[in-house]
Amino acid sequence: MNRITRLTTIGVVSGFVLASFLMIIHILTGNQAYILLFNVDYIPVLKDIWSQPGIGIVFHFVFCVISVVALFYVLCLWHLEKRWFMYVLVYVFGSGGLFFLTALSNLAPDAGDFGSWLYWTSAHLVYGIIVGLLIKNWID
Repeated sequence: MNRITRLTTIGVVSGFVLASFLMIIHILTGNQAYILLFNVDYIPVLKDIWSQPGIGIVFHFVFCVISVVALFYVLCLWHLEKRWFMYVLVYVFGSGGLFFLTALSNLAPDAGDFGSWLYWTSAHLVYGIIVGLLIKNWID
């Protein structure tokens, strides 16, 4: 299996775990941080087709794959692509900041909801660990 196929698989598997983690949080606590994974109503082109079934899910998985592939090759520039902790740092800090895009949306959760931010960021911590370890152990 070639590198791009493996990176794509890592993006899909990690994206599934991320969505599952946030869905379990929702089931256990009622917190709606998972909505952000599938929300595209703040993106001009996508918000027009938001009503189509599955657009949010497709967006989530496409974004997961693109972020894994892009981050891998960016880290290659500094020979850091096998350092799993770099994935954790980027995804935790990046997602912690991106959470506040919710302010551009009418959907829950509110940008000031600390609990949602904490669940969102924790889920991306898990995502980063999975991505980093899979890359470290599965990519040549």
